[in-house]
Amino acid sequence: MSTVKPEKLKALKERMQSLGIKEEDIQERFVRSAGRGGQNVNKRSTCVYLKHLPTGIEIKCQRSRYQNLNRYYARKELCDKIEVLKLGKKSQQAKRFEKIRKQKLKRKKRARLKHHGDT
Repeated sequence: MSTVKPEKLKALKERMQSLGIKEEDIQERFVRSAGRGGQNVNKRSTCVYLKHLPTGIEIKCQRSRYQNLNRYYARKELCDKIEVLKLGKKSQQAKRFEKIRKQKLKRKKRARLKHHGDT
């Protein structure tokens, strides 16, 4: 059985506290997964559904065959979404998207210069 390391759980709890997310505000359900994972997925409810009651944000996670891992990933995803909601452009996810966008623009510019240089 695959479990999440205690250090990662502690870091997630601290992040949830810093964002003001309380376990009491989260409605959690387990749903039967679909797709890959074989008999384990077909017999057990490994998919995790979270709803953050104050914001109404809903997360459905079935990345892994294991319920514990999916609970971790779902909470992490919830933190990401709430961080974007609260911090907007200052959030880590927004910064990452912006960095990727700039890299793509640079690549596009280089390709354009290279293409026009041939003619």
